[in-house]
Amino acid sequence: MTSRLSPEDQQKVDQYLSAPQHQVERQPFRVWHLLALVMVVTIGLGLLSRLLSRLVL
Repeated sequence: MTSRLSPEDQQKVDQYLSAPQHQVERQPFRVWHLLALVMVVTIGLGLLSRLLSRLVL
């Protein structure tokens, strides 16, 4: 895919993106951690709702 920017603008964009504050090392995405977190939150909220229903009824 070719750039629609002029060469000068493309150079400014490349210079901006190569700045140190834009070169952050990120950890790899962990699907299993996200799935575990979603399951823990879902189970926790389910247990909380059962507890509240027993207290009210």
